[in-house]
Amino acid sequence: MKNIQNQIIENYINAYNSFDIESMLSDLDNNITFENVSNGETDLTLKGIEAFKKQAEQATLFFSKREQKITGLEIENSAVMVDIDYTATLAQDLQALKAGESIKLNGKSIFHFNKENKIIKIQDIS
Repeated sequence: MKNIQNQIIENYINAYNSFDIESMLSDLDNNITFENVSNGETDLTLKGIEAFKKQAEQATLFFSKREQKITGLEIENSAVMVDIDYTATLAQDLQALKAGESIKLNGKSIFHFNKENKIIKIQDIS
């Protein structure tokens, strides 16, 4: 079962990198919860696949290129913790950064699965 979950995560990240929203959604539970945690604070929480889809579509407008690379993986119960190196090029100005500038971050994503191997929760931590 864990190999299936690893493949699902890899498919999700590949879809994310190629801006393929429909493929990103394919293994998500309809009641998905998404949390973005930055500097120890949850700054975004989404509930449901429609809210997730809307946010994912909006996020594509900010970047001309983006890539998540898996640098480590740890399985614990129904969760898979993935260490991520993230790079992106801005398509438009974002706060103090200008279009064309690059962002580089290291973070972690935690994917929680149900018994049907659907992703029920994603936590992005940076």
